[in-house]
Amino acid sequence: MSVDPQTSPATGIDPATFRRVLGHFATGVTVVTTRQSGRRAGITVNAFCSVSLDPPLVLVCVEHTNYTHDLLLETGYFAANFLSADQASVSRCFAGRGPAKYQDFCGVATHTEATGAPVFDDCLAWVDCRIVAVYPGGDHSILIGRVEALGSREATPLLFYGTRYGRLVPQELDLGPSTETLSAPDAPAMPAATAPPERPRI
Repeated sequence: MSVDPQTSPATGIDPATFRRVLGHFATGVTVVTTRQSGRRAGITVNAFCSVSLDPPLVLVCVEHTNYTHDLLLETGYFAANFLSADQASVSRCFAGRGPAKYQDFCGVATHTEATGAPVFDDCLAWVDCRIVAVYPGGDHSILIGRVEALGSREATPLLFYGTRYGRLVPQELDLGPSTETLSAPDAPAMPAATAPPERPRI
């Protein structure tokens, strides 16, 4: 069955409730970047996931009203930079609209790989992609990117849950007798509660 999200009947679900409930799904944090006429642009995104191994595909969801949305469609490529636990300030900067974002790219040093999209010199991991399909997703566009280059380093990921940033706590998990025991990378515990940061624009 196919349903057009643009024309299907309203559900009556309150947007604030929807956001609060979906905030219980913990995610990593990325900054999706592109470049147009030599100018770098980026936006904090946690609506990111892998789609396919063969070919290697990922997707990101970007809000229509964000200025980076149209730039991504025009350039046809992006890099998704996965943030490490010490980069919460970078996430906040790219989620906001302050002068540091537009004038200094939040102070982040970058280089290029395959497509020309800005790849962070310092981040947990990155994928450099060409956009191969765009689908409607309500007030967002769903961008499918084919991975042209990628890389990673050993570090602790930045997490986002509810309205807070956090990090993994090292703890072995009992997954049963037939499954290998997994452990999270070494990292300090979740920091004490602070004032909620500006929510990433997803």
